[in-house]
Amino acid sequence: MTTPDQRVAIITGAGSTQGIGFAAARLLGSAGNRVVITSTTDRIFQRVAELRNAGIRAEGVVADLTDQAGVKAVVARATDSFGGVDILVNNAGMTAVSDSYASGAIRGTFIDHWHASLERNLTTTFLMTRMVVDLMQTAGYGRIVNVSSVSGPVAAYGGDDAYHAAKAGILGLTRSTALDTAPFGITVNAVAPGWIDTASASNRERRMGAATPVGRSGTADEVAYVIASLAGEGASYITGQLITIDGANSISEERGR
Repeated sequence: MTTPDQRVAIITGAGSTQGIGFAAARLLGSAGNRVVITSTTDRIFQRVAELRNAGIRAEGVVADLTDQAGVKAVVARATDSFGGVDILVNNAGMTAVSDSYASGAIRGTFIDHWHASLERNLTTTFLMTRMVVDLMQTAGYGRIVNVSSVSGPVAAYGGDDAYHAAKAGILGLTRSTALDTAPFGITVNAVAPGWIDTASASNRERRMGAATPVGRSGTADEVAYVIASLAGEGASYITGQLITIDGANSISEERGR
């Protein structure tokens, strides 16, 4: 069994050195948590080495989290190596380096692209959450943080209907799961990043970030800070919530000044 000073965290989608997932793993690990990180390629082992070099107890798993077998492998690594699962950060989604799908507006979205986006962005969150809640319920403790987006639950841009639908679906799943698990010491929340300057950010996205009220894109570390806060011991009375991290972009009415 785990103890409060040795919590075990799974962070999915942590393969990119500049991404939100790896930033969350660094922050959670530096706070004393043991971490299991995943990605779809073996670059995850480079991230594990970096965490271990920083004194963090870490394991990595290459897994396709749209497949139940991959989900089981990740949770098994956490329980076998560290004795349980206390924290789950569902960050896997968006695009993956092992595969790609075309975005499109409603008339240009093929059904296979629709399914691929929902599988990658929503089904992975569902499968991972379903796999860990029994462990958390037995332990009487759990923190689940889902990485959604401003796009879908809060606002939208044109040309990627499937992505917006999936990220909005994460919010619905978050709220429903929060109600199901609230009596068992488990909290479930979501974060909604806006324009974040990661390795996958395009020049257009960086221009959008520069046009926010704050005047710049956010960083992966800034998102990770909110994730770690929601994953902490003290966040015991916050559940079913969406925390927007977008430099006030979604609340600004004055445009084009």
